[in-house]
Amino acid sequence: MLFRPQLPPSPTATHHPAVTTQHADQMACACQHAQPAPPMAPARRALPSISTGAVAVVLVGGVVLTALLTAVAVTAISVAVAAVVLRSLLGAQHRNR
Repeated sequence: MLFRPQLPPSPTATHHPAVTTQHADQMACACQHAQPAPPMAPARRALPSISTGAVAVVLVGGVVLTALLTAVAVTAISVAVAAVVLRSLLGAQHRNR
């Protein structure tokens, strides 16, 4: 359907007429007769192959980048919370004086 590519018909494919069978009353001779060439199969394009090593590298890279992004986000939230707490403590200290 959507993800199954359809190959176009091969322009090199030729159709040969059906080979007629010899009648039983005909005797086979010792000479060699020319045999018609078998019909050619349509050429198939090879799909690109992806090695498992490349897939593993992409997965490991994605996990590492996700872990780094998570670490940066947690650090940013921690710094923001610390800044709010310090601002609150320093504001309360200035009001008490």
